Amino acid sequence: MFFILFLPLVLVLLVLGCVQPSLAKESRAEKFLRQHMDSNTSTVNASYCNQMMKRRNMTVGFCKPVNTFIHEPLPDVQVICFQGNVTCKNGKPNCHQSSSKMRITDCRLKKGSKYPKCDYETKQQEKFIIVACECVQYETVHFDGSENHFFSQEA
Repeated sequence: MFFILFLPLVLVLLVLGCVQPSLAKESRAEKFLRQHMDSNTSTVNASYCNQMMKRRNMTVGFCKPVNTFIHEPLPDVQVICFQGNVTCKNGKPNCHQSSSKMRITDCRLKKGSKYPKCDYETKQQEKFIIVACECVQYETVHFDGSENHFFSQEA
């Protein structure tokens, strides 16, 4: 009788052990959304980067030195996964460059700024952007950079 009840209990605990960590862990696509997507451009001002970097948890424990926010609708960013394939900065072949310029805000940590007082320079621009995509669902998972000019490169 004990064994009959014990086996299902062990199976439930194993399943919960596998599922529970994934519930709390942020996926690469979710991290991309948190760190780089902000389709609302009406709030961009001189203090934008200071506010957003803090709000999006990029000043916890240290000051993230550089970050870019993309001010376009998510579907317009996701479609980049089907556009110009380029090699990522890390050498991987899963990066894609947008075929049109996008509105972005670059946030750079100001010289002399130190944790916990992270002070950022806010710079709005329009550039072609490069993102990494995962093949499974063609989700954007990494911001790889931005360019003033469109360039083509064979993978």
